[in-house]
Amino acid sequence: MATQLDRGLMEELKAFGMKDEAMQCYQCGNCVGVCSLSEGRTAFPRKLVRYVQLGMKDKIMQSSEPWLCYYCGDCTEKCPRGADPGETMMALRRYLTSLYDWTGFARRFYTSVAFEIGAVATVAALVGLAFLIFHGPIVKDRVALNVFAPNRVIEVLDLLMAAVLSSVLLISVYRCYRTVLGEIRSKIPLKTYLGQAKELFIHTFTQKRFGLCEDRKQWWMHLLIMTGYSSIFLMVVVGIRWFQRDRIIDPGYPALSVIMSLVGYYATFAILYGTTYALMGRLKKSKAPYRNTHSTDWMFLILLQLTTLTGILVHFSIWLDLPVPTYVVYVIHLMIAVPMLVLEVPFAKWAHLAYRPMVLYLWKVRQSYEGS
Repeated sequence: MATQLDRGLMEELKAFGMKDEAMQCYQCGNCVGVCSLSEGRTAFPRKLVRYVQLGMKDKIMQSSEPWLCYYCGDCTEKCPRGADPGETMMALRRYLTSLYDWTGFARRFYTSVAFEIGAVATVAALVGLAFLIFHGPIVKDRVALNVFAPNRVIEVLDLLMAAVLSSVLLISVYRCYRTVLGEIRSKIPLKTYLGQAKELFIHTFTQKRFGLCEDRKQWWMHLLIMTGYSSIFLMVVVGIRWFQRDRIIDPGYPALSVIMSLVGYYATFAILYGTTYALMGRLKKSKAPYRNTHSTDWMFLILLQLTTLTGILVHFSIWLDLPVPTYVVYVIHLMIAVPMLVLEVPFAKWAHLAYRPMVLYLWKVRQSYEGS
């Protein structure tokens, strides 16, 4: 079947952060030569830039290369034409995220700053309103957070939210699978899928390919943010009844309280260090990945850092036994954390943590099938 060319593709991609400079590429191949991850038939970014120039939307949708790139910036730094191929790959990941998403929300989130800010503000306002109406008794002679906001109730709400968000994201991941493998997916035997299953696990939890890039510090920062956030997410969704306490050390669960606290301290350090590094890099435009950042990059980092900072304030308010400040800061904390979870996880930056390992896994599945 002949490839359909979309003459309006370049204009569409500009809404996702694509730069006009992409059209200046004259296919010298320099970007492929300096990329530590480009190999064999996955000659990126050059091939994807050409697809963009020609309007080959179908080819882009079926390509794994956008997700093989971690945007270390070597290609952009070495491009003799200033075509910024690294940013092209980043824009394609945003674009593909919008195509995988079956709700259409990701597209609006990526293409409209006003919608992005409005969505965050709306969810935050709803959380604040819910607490204003439904909060428990306000105990003022001591910290009684689990009277004001019972952790058993919060646990049920967390699990419901996790179920909804997981369902939304998993449907999108399935669409990603269908898009990337196309018609050959039904021809691949089950044993091939199972044989490469370890790749899904490895790339989900280590993102080890990022470590092959020359700028390994980017990998470490990425790993810190990912592991820090994942730790907090698991404690909040799965272990909230032990994580949300009225005392730093719960006399009923002293050992578990210490473990939770240590994990929380690690997550706090990891997120604050990683997000501060990324924010400062964007402010200073210190390296290629930080020179052309999208509004969703800023929103993701700011929400994540504010969630962590307000979490620290809740912790210290409990430690200092300040009842009313604890309740107030707790509500503010959730007014920041919930929008980040509801919007970022299934639709924006955090969705990449699901799509990238899946595509890397499917890439290995395809290689194994075609090589057999």
